[in-house]
Amino acid sequence: MRTVAVFFGGKSNEREISVITGMYCANLLKGRYSVLPVYLRPEGGLLLAEFGVDEFRRAQESGFRGWKEFVFTRGGIASAKKPKKAVPIDCALNCCHGGDGEGGVLSALLRFYRIPSASPDMPASALFLDKVLAKDFLKGLGIPVLPSFAVREEEFFKGEWRERAAALGYPVIVKPSKLGSSVGISVAKTEEELEKALALSFKLDGAALVEKYLAGKRDLNIAAYRAEGKIVLSPIEEVFSSSPILTFGEKYEGTGERSHELPANLPEETAERIAHMLTCLYAHLSMRGVVRADFLLSEGGEVYFNELNTVPGTLATYLFGESLTEARALLSVLVEEGMKGEKEKETVESGILAKPVFWGKNGGKRHI
Repeated sequence: MRTVAVFFGGKSNEREISVITGMYCANLLKGRYSVLPVYLRPEGGLLLAEFGVDEFRRAQESGFRGWKEFVFTRGGIASAKKPKKAVPIDCALNCCHGGDGEGGVLSALLRFYRIPSASPDMPASALFLDKVLAKDFLKGLGIPVLPSFAVREEEFFKGEWRERAAALGYPVIVKPSKLGSSVGISVAKTEEELEKALALSFKLDGAALVEKYLAGKRDLNIAAYRAEGKIVLSPIEEVFSSSPILTFGEKYEGTGERSHELPANLPEETAERIAHMLTCLYAHLSMRGVVRADFLLSEGGEVYFNELNTVPGTLATYLFGESLTEARALLSVLVEEGMKGEKEKETVESGILAKPVFWGKNGGKRHI
């Protein structure tokens, strides 16, 4: 039976949500594959976990007593106490929300250690975790986004953001650049509220995106993955909220009046525009694995790209079907695609180390 490692946790404000996604995916894949739930400790290191959220909670209370520490090795992981005894991994599945786990570090480590992955790679992961960087990238591709500007923490006391916000026009929405799940997001209607919102954001992140708030907007989600060389799209979901923004509580705790409609009631032309934008992005970045893109629809019918999650909650399985059987089938497709891996390219050696002279700025200096 082939082995799948499900990674979750990491240093992130969304770590606990990641535990839920990780356990959800690990249990769905169990039986079809030999599954290794691997917890990324916030302080660094890997722990081989047990299955189940309740089991995780009890282990956390005991300081993870009895959980074995592991390290990466070529093609897999190995016990930290017996590093030469490796456990090969046929495919990895990234269930880390936010932080280094979603931001490209885990993807880069998997690539470095030659472990096939069923999740997006490092460039796309790093790009879309950073809302400021992603906004510039999207503008370059001609994908419509709302007007915005970035504020770095070190720029906060200079006050230039005051003039820029006035030019943008209130209300504005403030988003910590590298956080998700609505953590730290605020709507500001005045300069005083914006100052407080930025101060809150900088407690959690080193940069913030200040964006024009779109009153009367509709929140739309759509997911995509690749199978047999084709990009597969989910139906478009519309999410309703009683708040100006979708809150953390509405997303995960059942508070508020959040509801949804799947598929969303949209004009055909609008649905096609949204599907086209996500397809172009997915193809342009040669993505793999499942991603979820969030769009905003104005009262006038304009579509704006909001953000893209390379590790969406429960890996967006709910957008492709409501049953656990359908979710298991989707995860299996992702894993099978990931196991195909990437074709290794030839590495060309320059041969310069075999030469007696190293060329420097002063000419042929000899070095020992």
